[in-house]
Amino acid sequence: MITSTSNQKVKQLVQWQTRAKARRQDGIFLAEGLKMYEEAPRELIQEVYLTEAFLQSLRERQQRAAVYIEEKLKETGYELVAEEVFDRMSDTRTPQGILTVLKRPVYELQQLLREDRPLLVLLEDLQDPGNLGTILRTGEGAGITGVIMSKKTADIYNPKTIRATMGSIYRVPFLYVEYLGETIRALREKGIRVYAAHLQGQNYYSSFSFAEGTAFLIGNEGNGLHRETADLADFYLKIPMEGQVESLNAAIAASLLVYEAHRQRNA
Repeated sequence: MITSTSNQKVKQLVQWQTRAKARRQDGIFLAEGLKMYEEAPRELIQEVYLTEAFLQSLRERQQRAAVYIEEKLKETGYELVAEEVFDRMSDTRTPQGILTVLKRPVYELQQLLREDRPLLVLLEDLQDPGNLGTILRTGEGAGITGVIMSKKTADIYNPKTIRATMGSIYRVPFLYVEYLGETIRALREKGIRVYAAHLQGQNYYSSFSFAEGTAFLIGNEGNGLHRETADLADFYLKIPMEGQVESLNAAIAASLLVYEAHRQRNA
Protein backbone atom coordinates (compact mmCIF):
# COMPACT_ATOMS: atom_id res chain seq x y z
CA MET A 1 0.00 0.00 0.00
CA ILE A 2 1.16 3.52 -0.80
CA THR A 3 1.09 5.40 2.50
CA SER A 4 3.11 8.55 1.86
CA THR A 5 2.41 11.65 -0.21
CA SER A 6 6.17 11.75 -0.83
CA ASN A 7 5.90 8.58 -2.90
CA GLN A 8 7.18 9.21 -6.43
CA LYS A 9 4.02 7.79 -8.04
CA VAL A 10 1.87 10.10 -5.95
CA LYS A 11 3.95 13.11 -6.96
CA GLN A 12 3.57 12.10 -10.61
CA LEU A 13 -0.20 11.72 -10.28
CA VAL A 14 -0.54 15.13 -8.65
CA GLN A 15 1.48 16.64 -11.48
CA TRP A 16 -0.78 14.98 -14.06
CA GLN A 17 -3.86 16.26 -12.25
CA THR A 18 -2.68 19.85 -12.22
CA ARG A 19 -0.56 20.31 -15.35
CA ALA A 20 -1.91 19.89 -18.88
CA LYS A 21 1.63 20.01 -20.28
CA ALA A 22 2.69 17.04 -18.16
CA ARG A 23 -0.33 15.02 -19.28
CA ARG A 24 0.33 15.89 -22.89
CA GLN A 25 4.04 15.05 -22.75
CA ASP A 26 3.36 11.65 -21.19
CA GLY A 27 0.39 10.91 -23.45
CA ILE A 28 -1.99 10.07 -20.62
CA PHE A 29 -5.12 11.30 -18.88
CA LEU A 30 -6.77 10.59 -15.54
CA ALA A 31 -10.32 9.48 -14.83
CA GLU A 32 -11.79 9.37 -11.33
CA GLY A 33 -14.74 7.38 -10.10
CA LEU A 34 -16.28 3.94 -10.50
CA LYS A 35 -18.28 4.73 -13.64
CA MET A 36 -15.22 6.08 -15.43
CA TYR A 37 -13.26 2.92 -14.59
CA GLU A 38 -16.13 0.62 -15.45
CA GLU A 39 -16.54 2.12 -18.92
CA ALA A 40 -12.84 2.58 -19.66
CA PRO A 41 -11.58 0.45 -22.57
CA ARG A 42 -9.14 -2.11 -21.21
CA GLU A 43 -6.58 -1.34 -23.92
CA LEU A 44 -6.29 2.25 -22.68
CA ILE A 45 -5.87 1.50 -18.97
CA GLN A 46 -2.32 1.99 -17.71
CA GLU A 47 -2.64 2.10 -13.91
CA VAL A 48 -5.42 1.88 -11.30
CA TYR A 49 -5.33 3.19 -7.73
CA LEU A 50 -7.83 2.20 -5.02
CA THR A 51 -8.47 2.84 -1.35
CA GLU A 52 -9.19 -0.05 1.01
CA ALA A 53 -12.58 1.47 1.76
CA PHE A 54 -13.51 1.39 -1.93
CA LEU A 55 -12.38 -2.21 -2.30
CA GLN A 56 -14.27 -3.26 0.82
CA SER A 57 -17.49 -1.58 -0.30
CA LEU A 58 -17.17 -3.25 -3.69
CA ARG A 59 -16.82 -6.69 -2.11
CA GLU A 60 -19.87 -6.12 0.07
CA ARG A 61 -22.10 -5.57 -2.95
CA GLN A 62 -24.00 -8.43 -4.51
CA GLN A 63 -24.92 -6.87 -7.83
CA ARG A 64 -23.64 -8.31 -11.06
CA ALA A 65 -21.94 -4.98 -11.80
CA ALA A 66 -19.77 -5.37 -8.70
CA VAL A 67 -18.69 -8.84 -9.85
CA TYR A 68 -17.81 -7.40 -13.25
CA ILE A 69 -15.71 -4.66 -11.65
CA GLU A 70 -13.82 -7.17 -9.50
CA GLU A 71 -13.06 -9.29 -12.54
CA LYS A 72 -11.88 -6.24 -14.45
CA LEU A 73 -9.63 -5.21 -11.56
CA LYS A 74 -8.01 -8.64 -11.66
CA GLU A 75 -7.27 -8.11 -15.34
CA THR A 76 -5.97 -4.55 -15.13
CA GLY A 77 -4.29 -4.82 -11.75
CA TYR A 78 -4.33 -2.05 -9.13
CA GLU A 79 -2.44 -0.48 -6.26
CA LEU A 80 -3.89 0.26 -2.84
CA VAL A 81 -3.48 3.80 -1.52
CA ALA A 82 -4.08 5.15 1.98
CA GLU A 83 -7.13 7.40 2.30
CA GLU A 84 -5.17 10.57 3.08
CA VAL A 85 -2.82 9.89 0.16
CA PHE A 86 -5.72 9.33 -2.20
CA ASP A 87 -7.20 12.66 -1.11
CA ARG A 88 -3.95 14.27 -2.21
CA MET A 89 -4.06 12.50 -5.57
CA SER A 90 -7.71 13.28 -6.23
CA ASP A 91 -9.14 16.30 -8.03
CA THR A 92 -12.54 15.99 -6.33
CA ARG A 93 -13.77 17.13 -2.92
CA THR A 94 -15.34 13.78 -2.09
CA PRO A 95 -13.29 11.11 -3.86
CA GLN A 96 -14.92 7.76 -4.60
CA GLY A 97 -11.67 5.94 -3.95
CA ILE A 98 -10.72 4.83 -7.45
CA LEU A 99 -8.52 6.61 -9.99
CA THR A 100 -7.53 5.34 -13.42
CA VAL A 101 -4.56 6.39 -15.53
CA LEU A 102 -5.25 5.92 -19.25
CA LYS A 103 -3.38 6.22 -22.51
CA ARG A 104 -4.69 8.91 -24.83
CA PRO A 105 -6.46 7.64 -27.93
CA VAL A 106 -5.37 9.09 -31.26
CA TYR A 107 -7.90 9.94 -33.96
CA GLU A 108 -7.52 11.11 -37.54
CA LEU A 109 -9.97 13.20 -39.54
CA GLN A 110 -10.81 10.24 -41.76
CA GLN A 111 -12.10 8.33 -38.73
CA LEU A 112 -14.62 11.09 -38.09
CA LEU A 113 -15.78 10.94 -41.71
CA ARG A 114 -16.27 7.18 -42.06
CA GLU A 115 -20.06 7.36 -41.99
CA ASP A 116 -22.07 8.31 -45.06
CA ARG A 117 -23.69 11.30 -43.34
CA PRO A 118 -21.26 12.62 -40.71
CA LEU A 119 -22.65 14.80 -37.95
CA LEU A 120 -19.84 16.91 -36.50
CA VAL A 121 -19.42 19.68 -33.95
CA LEU A 122 -16.65 22.21 -34.65
CA LEU A 123 -15.52 24.26 -31.65
CA GLU A 124 -13.54 27.47 -31.89
CA ASP A 125 -11.65 28.55 -28.76
CA LEU A 126 -14.14 27.30 -26.14
CA GLN A 127 -12.62 27.94 -22.71
CA ASP A 128 -14.91 26.27 -20.20
CA PRO A 129 -13.96 22.62 -19.48
CA GLY A 130 -17.50 21.87 -18.29
CA ASN A 131 -18.99 23.14 -21.56
CA LEU A 132 -16.61 20.99 -23.54
CA GLY A 133 -17.38 17.87 -21.54
CA THR A 134 -21.12 18.48 -21.79
CA ILE A 135 -20.88 18.85 -25.57
CA LEU A 136 -19.20 15.45 -25.83
CA ARG A 137 -21.79 13.81 -23.59
CA THR A 138 -24.79 15.41 -25.29
CA GLY A 139 -23.21 14.81 -28.68
CA GLU A 140 -22.97 11.10 -28.00
CA GLY A 141 -26.62 11.06 -27.03
CA ALA A 142 -27.55 12.76 -30.29
CA GLY A 143 -25.39 10.45 -32.37
CA ILE A 144 -22.62 12.79 -33.52
CA THR A 145 -19.66 11.23 -35.30
CA GLY A 146 -17.02 13.48 -33.76
CA VAL A 147 -15.83 16.80 -32.36
CA ILE A 148 -13.14 18.95 -33.99
CA MET A 149 -11.54 21.73 -31.95
CA SER A 150 -9.26 24.67 -32.57
CA LYS A 151 -5.93 24.47 -30.77
CA LYS A 152 -7.01 27.23 -28.35
CA THR A 153 -10.02 25.27 -27.14
CA ALA A 154 -9.88 24.05 -23.53
CA ASP A 155 -7.94 20.86 -22.77
CA ILE A 156 -10.27 17.93 -23.34
CA TYR A 157 -8.25 15.99 -20.77
CA ASN A 158 -8.80 18.54 -18.02
CA PRO A 159 -10.21 16.61 -15.02
CA LYS A 160 -13.35 18.80 -15.06
CA THR A 161 -13.91 18.00 -18.73
CA ILE A 162 -13.43 14.27 -18.12
CA ARG A 163 -16.03 14.31 -15.32
CA ALA A 164 -18.51 16.24 -17.43
CA THR A 165 -18.30 13.70 -20.26
CA MET A 166 -19.53 10.93 -17.94
CA GLY A 167 -17.71 8.35 -20.05
CA SER A 168 -18.36 9.81 -23.51
CA ILE A 169 -14.65 10.69 -23.73
CA TYR A 170 -14.13 6.98 -24.45
CA ARG A 171 -16.59 6.78 -27.32
CA VAL A 172 -16.77 10.10 -29.18
CA PRO A 173 -13.84 10.63 -31.58
CA PHE A 174 -12.22 14.07 -31.38
CA LEU A 175 -9.19 15.98 -32.54
CA TYR A 176 -7.51 19.35 -32.29
CA VAL A 177 -6.47 21.14 -35.47
CA GLU A 178 -3.96 23.90 -36.03
CA TYR A 179 -6.24 25.88 -38.35
CA LEU A 180 -9.98 25.33 -38.14
CA GLY A 181 -10.42 27.16 -41.45
CA GLU A 182 -8.49 24.47 -43.33
CA THR A 183 -10.68 21.78 -41.79
CA ILE A 184 -13.85 23.63 -42.77
CA ARG A 185 -12.66 23.84 -46.36
CA ALA A 186 -11.83 20.12 -46.34
CA LEU A 187 -15.28 19.25 -45.01
CA ARG A 188 -17.02 21.37 -47.62
CA GLU A 189 -14.98 19.71 -50.37
CA LYS A 190 -16.39 16.38 -49.17
CA GLY A 191 -19.94 17.68 -49.45
CA ILE A 192 -20.45 18.30 -45.73
CA ARG A 193 -22.43 21.45 -45.08
CA VAL A 194 -21.08 23.72 -42.37
CA TYR A 195 -23.50 25.82 -40.31
CA ALA A 196 -22.28 28.66 -38.11
CA ALA A 197 -24.33 29.39 -34.99
CA HIS A 198 -24.31 33.17 -35.21
CA LEU A 199 -26.28 36.11 -33.84
CA GLN A 200 -26.39 37.60 -37.34
CA GLY A 201 -28.09 34.53 -38.76
CA GLN A 202 -31.29 35.40 -40.64
CA ASN A 203 -32.99 32.02 -40.35
CA TYR A 204 -33.78 29.77 -37.40
CA TYR A 205 -32.02 26.43 -37.22
CA SER A 206 -35.32 24.57 -37.62
CA SER A 207 -35.65 25.90 -41.18
CA PHE A 208 -32.59 23.99 -42.42
CA SER A 209 -32.25 20.36 -43.40
CA PHE A 210 -29.50 18.41 -41.65
CA ALA A 211 -30.29 15.10 -43.31
CA GLU A 212 -26.97 14.99 -45.17
CA GLY A 213 -23.41 15.44 -43.90
CA THR A 214 -23.52 18.29 -41.39
CA ALA A 215 -21.08 20.23 -39.20
CA PHE A 216 -22.15 22.80 -36.60
CA LEU A 217 -19.67 25.59 -35.85
CA ILE A 218 -19.77 26.90 -32.27
CA GLY A 219 -17.68 29.83 -31.04
CA ASN A 220 -16.08 31.05 -27.85
CA GLU A 221 -18.42 31.59 -24.87
CA GLY A 222 -17.78 35.32 -24.66
CA ASN A 223 -16.75 36.41 -28.14
CA GLY A 224 -18.45 33.93 -30.43
CA LEU A 225 -16.87 32.94 -33.72
CA HIS A 226 -14.09 34.86 -35.42
CA ARG A 227 -15.51 36.61 -38.46
CA GLU A 228 -13.06 34.91 -40.85
CA THR A 229 -14.02 31.49 -39.48
CA ALA A 230 -17.75 32.12 -39.57
CA ASP A 231 -17.55 33.37 -43.15
CA LEU A 232 -16.22 29.98 -44.26
CA ALA A 233 -19.51 28.34 -43.29
CA ASP A 234 -22.15 27.54 -45.88
CA PHE A 235 -24.88 29.16 -43.79
CA TYR A 236 -25.41 31.22 -40.67
CA LEU A 237 -28.23 30.02 -38.45
CA LYS A 238 -29.74 31.32 -35.25
CA ILE A 239 -31.62 30.02 -32.24
CA PRO A 240 -34.92 31.69 -31.27
CA MET A 241 -34.57 34.07 -28.30
CA GLU A 242 -37.38 35.54 -26.23
CA GLY A 243 -37.26 38.17 -23.52
CA GLN A 244 -33.94 39.94 -23.08
CA VAL A 245 -31.73 36.89 -23.66
CA GLU A 246 -29.08 37.62 -26.30
CA SER A 247 -27.30 34.27 -26.47
CA LEU A 248 -27.13 30.81 -24.93
CA ASN A 249 -24.43 28.86 -23.19
CA ALA A 250 -22.23 27.18 -25.84
CA ALA A 251 -23.05 23.68 -24.62
CA ILE A 252 -26.80 24.38 -24.69
CA ALA A 253 -26.59 25.86 -28.17
CA ALA A 254 -24.66 22.84 -29.43
CA SER A 255 -27.17 20.50 -27.77
CA LEU A 256 -30.15 22.13 -29.47
CA LEU A 257 -28.49 21.88 -32.87
CA VAL A 258 -27.32 18.27 -32.69
CA TYR A 259 -30.68 17.11 -31.35
CA GLU A 260 -32.49 18.90 -34.15
CA ALA A 261 -30.28 16.98 -36.57
CA HIS A 262 -31.09 13.78 -34.68
CA ARG A 263 -34.82 14.53 -34.85
CA GLN A 264 -34.71 15.17 -38.57
CA ARG A 265 -32.69 12.07 -39.30
CA ASN A 266 -34.99 9.85 -37.26
CA ALA A 267 -38.33 11.38 -38.19
